[in-house]
Amino acid sequence: MSTSRLLAELDDVGRDRRRGGYSRHVFDRGERELREWFTEQAGRRGLQVETDRNANLWAWWGEPGDDAVVTGSHLDSVPGGGAFDGPLGVVSALAAVESLRDSGFRPRRPLAVVAFAEEEGGRFGVPCLGSRLLSGGISRDAACALRDPDGTTFAEVMRAAGHDPERAGRDDAALRRIGRLVELHVEQGKGLIDLHRPVAVADSILAHGRWRFRFRGEGNHAGATPIGDRRDPMIPAARTVLAARREAAAREQARATVGRVEATPGGTNVIASAVDLWLDARAPLHPAARALVDEIARHAHEHAHDEGCTVEITEESYGDTVHFDPGLRDELRAQLDDAPVLPTGAGHDAGVLAAHAPTAMLFVRNPTGVSHAPEEHAEPDDCAAGTSALADVLRRWTA
Repeated sequence: MSTSRLLAELDDVGRDRRRGGYSRHVFDRGERELREWFTEQAGRRGLQVETDRNANLWAWWGEPGDDAVVTGSHLDSVPGGGAFDGPLGVVSALAAVESLRDSGFRPRRPLAVVAFAEEEGGRFGVPCLGSRLLSGGISRDAACALRDPDGTTFAEVMRAAGHDPERAGRDDAALRRIGRLVELHVEQGKGLIDLHRPVAVADSILAHGRWRFRFRGEGNHAGATPIGDRRDPMIPAARTVLAARREAAAREQARATVGRVEATPGGTNVIASAVDLWLDARAPLHPAARALVDEIARHAHEHAHDEGCTVEITEESYGDTVHFDPGLRDELRAQLDDAPVLPTGAGHDAGVLAAHAPTAMLFVRNPTGVSHAPEEHAEPDDCAAGTSALADVLRRWTA
């Protein structure tokens, strides 16, 4: 079955009628449906499916073993995300395995298709949670204490889904199984549009992280409180959003985004007592990323003081600059007709695992250049080209 036809089977799963696009978060209804779909589709292709201690799904061609070739991506999405970010990599992996089996090929090296849990961090705030747990990038205790917007902990959600949160955490046995990893992903930018090519090889990932800013002031009546008597945390929060934009714009290839703001208690006619905002900051190198956040934090403290408020800043996740394995990068480029090499500002499970095993990524052209939004897209012919490229890589690596 073609990649596009397989993707079409997911069209109605996790649709977000309010935001548009899809909202599929770890162990919610939509993501559970996708897990069931993955298990069923893997079984159709003769793959053995197992779930590791950290809720990542593995579908094995033959017996599981160490030093395997691993491919796949994730099934979850950001709130109101597109149809391709994550699922394209999983679906392409299944289609590539099917193509290889139909051609009579049998791998001499263990091969697995993986679907990592909570890559986007859309429910619990920490991106690449499944791969971070597996590799020790976040501790079991820290992960299990994470809470979703309803106040439910990750431990509670794991337990309700039939997993033991006490067993979560770094999994050296699973790490040993990753001999090489290649993740196919829709491009989250316009590089391939400008290059007029359907497939590219990844070179690097920007240093990036997420920080929570909590501004505290004094809740009060919107009509009865004169402006001069207010300690309104929304004011320093708003000024910090603007400062983040200015600071990023002043630095080469830096990004700073506030995509989520929550006011407490959240009434239209109420001066907030607290405002939380989440900053996503990225830059090509670690020192630049840290300097950017430090400067935004300086502005936040200054603006809070001006309004008679306070601010607490908490780092929720951080990943240093990733340079994918240069040997694999050059090998893939040569295999794929001198494919272009592109950096990316987006984080991926392959980036998390790059410190533990040789990893590589393939990008499929996105004609809109838009990602993390319903307009994200990939044409059927480009999806087919990506799947063909992935199948060629898997054949060479497991022959």
